[in-house]
Amino acid sequence: MEDSELTKEWDKIFPKSDKVNHSKVTFRNRYGITLAADMYIPKNANGKMAAIAVSGPFGAVKEQASGLYAQTMAERGFLTIAFDPSYTGESSGTPRYVASPDINTEDFCAAVDFLSTRNDVDPERIGIIGICGWGGMAINAAAIDTRIKATVTSTMYDMSRVNANGYFDSMNADQRYELRRQLNEQRTVDAKNGSYALAGGVVDPLPDDVPWFVKDYHNYYKTSRGYHKRSLNSNGGWNKTSALSFINMPLLSYSDEIRSAVLVMHGEKAHSRYFSEDAFKKLTGDNKELLIIPDASHVDLYDNLSVIPFDKIEHFFHEYLK
Repeated sequence: MEDSELTKEWDKIFPKSDKVNHSKVTFRNRYGITLAADMYIPKNANGKMAAIAVSGPFGAVKEQASGLYAQTMAERGFLTIAFDPSYTGESSGTPRYVASPDINTEDFCAAVDFLSTRNDVDPERIGIIGICGWGGMAINAAAIDTRIKATVTSTMYDMSRVNANGYFDSMNADQRYELRRQLNEQRTVDAKNGSYALAGGVVDPLPDDVPWFVKDYHNYYKTSRGYHKRSLNSNGGWNKTSALSFINMPLLSYSDEIRSAVLVMHGEKAHSRYFSEDAFKKLTGDNKELLIIPDASHVDLYDNLSVIPFDKIEHFFHEYLK
């Protein structure tokens, strides 16, 4: 996808700010995939700025929550980009709708490449924000990329843990073997068909007996609140076989070696809260912080401006990107 082919009209699910300049940019990761991003720059910007790259949630696009975070942080004085992960949205890569613990971690590092080489960015003052499944990728990126000086995760999912163990670690080794068997059977079907079957996005219409957090997802991805035509969760979902690599490759293996600052934020009422709490337990050093937001659900941290603690996020980045 070249810059000239990217959507020109404002097609975000949130209103455009009059405090920032918005443009579309592209950059390549080290696997040769061209990533598409929205860049937000404060209108009164001058000199070399602190910069932040944002991505997530898992199955979302930059026109949804990550763009809202990026635009809001630009209003607060940072140069920001919200990017579509490899194989999704306006980013390139085929086959479409593949997720990978390695490639999606690399997407964050490639965003740092892009920001580090800009004339208006101070390469010593770069941070990242990962939302939902991209929270785990962000922590993994912080563990590998020493150029990242500060990391915020919001309503984090550890995608390797949830794929290997199920929700609330409910799967045992036999169930995991059965999952592997089904996924590899799907590989054979896909190979015969020459195409990849999709797992389906957020279920619609909603059955009566789904867990409340699925209703929460539906309320975001399947309604005017958050629906976007390029969002996987709003439409056909990931390839069924995307779960395979996550099962065998734990994302957070070296998170205890992160020396840069990390702020882990999660809603008190979120079904996924244990991902953040357990990830935080492994972090070391006095520049790590866990923030549990009272009464907030998982999806509240996607777009609820009265709940997302932007003052706290701004203070954190000012402290560690100075």
